[in-house]
Amino acid sequence: MAETERVPTVVVDDVHITYKVHGTKGGKGSATSALSRIVSRRPSPGVREVHAVRGVSFVAYKGEAIGLIGSNGSGKSTLLKAVAGLLPASRGKVYTRGQPSLLGVNAALMSDLTGERNVILGGLAMGMTREQVRSRYADIVEFSGINEKGDFITLPMRTYSSGMGARLRFSIAAAKAHDVLLIDEALSTGDARFQNRSKERIAELRAEAGTVFLVSHSNRTITETCDRAIWLESGTLRMDGPAAEVVAAYEEFTGKKPGRKPAAKTAGKTAAAGAVAPTRPTT
Repeated sequence: MAETERVPTVVVDDVHITYKVHGTKGGKGSATSALSRIVSRRPSPGVREVHAVRGVSFVAYKGEAIGLIGSNGSGKSTLLKAVAGLLPASRGKVYTRGQPSLLGVNAALMSDLTGERNVILGGLAMGMTREQVRSRYADIVEFSGINEKGDFITLPMRTYSSGMGARLRFSIAAAKAHDVLLIDEALSTGDARFQNRSKERIAELRAEAGTVFLVSHSNRTITETCDRAIWLESGTLRMDGPAAEVVAAYEEFTGKKPGRKPAAKTAGKTAAAGAVAPTRPTT
């Protein structure tokens, strides 16, 4: 894609996200003491503020598949929720072109309803018409592999394993094109055949001029699925560049892969701030 044709779909400009964690240390306390604090308007002990994302900036473009990597608690899922519009930024701005769609392993489908009903309701919730859902229903079920070992699509989703539920969620979301599709660990379940089908579908979504963000703890999935990766650590952006280079640096940092740190390439500027995003690990 020529540089002049690059169309921004997501701009994250110096975004900070903070939230409060309530509860006393060690879980101590009682309803009586809590009521006393409310009446006296005294602050609750043990409340602390978590600064989950710290001044992150980047620009995503049409046709890109971007992997988000980092240690547990580094802010990956929090950042995805901010891009999806589900979490407000405490400071900074998030700009999106079109409507982002967030797909996670805990995406809301109704456990008491059958898989069949969830396919219909999930498709409608994503903006498909009833006719579109009907025409794509068989493909969704086949893609998910739900019925390969029985007629599970007619059973309530509460009877599904976590892997079956995640596969069905991804299959529903992948049934339509998205301006921005945010995938949070949904590809970590399922066998190799389903994961290969998922990677192929992500490639198709990119070809349809969409942008895909993928959070995964599988570095191999990131390098095989994404052409670009963003490494977050303790809420800060450590590196932004080609997926193979960023993953190699992350693996060296975590001790999973010894060796020299690769030279990082220049990242793009943020549209709003005009600042160059960091392209190599910082101390």
